[in-house]
Amino acid sequence: MTCTESYKEHIMYTFHGFCKVVIRNAAITAWRDQQRRHKREISLEYLTEEKFYPLGTTDEYFTVPYEEYPVTICGQTIILTNGKLAAALLSLPEKNREIIFLYFFGNYRQWEIGEMYGRCRSTTGYQIHRTLKLLRKEMEVLSHGESESYPL
Repeated sequence: MTCTESYKEHIMYTFHGFCKVVIRNAAITAWRDQQRRHKREISLEYLTEEKFYPLGTTDEYFTVPYEEYPVTICGQTIILTNGKLAAALLSLPEKNREIIFLYFFGNYRQWEIGEMYGRCRSTTGYQIHRTLKLLRKEMEVLSHGESESYPL
């Protein structure tokens, strides 16, 4: 069975017509879905103006107010939320407090702190390390309720 030119043309027109119908129906379905979604949606303006719905929530765990412990080091006051840390910092010698403050809160590098105190970088690093050990010991002593501090 041979296909004539007119039969090939007829198949092509039928196929194009079928594609147009499928595309048209898909577009109508998409439009109807969009209209249904639009009917179910509630605008943000309506929620915020007509009825009060909070736009965000927080757990009560995070809303517990912290006690603030101000500590003044190098003429600047820092607010700490850990009372044991504040007490341990205040129990350190002034020079050690300043080094810890400059390194952790002032974002100075070890060699910059060393230049301020006339020391080399490695000595400053050692002092920071030793002060952190001393701070840890003080916090352990405070957490156990002992008033005596241990030497290194």
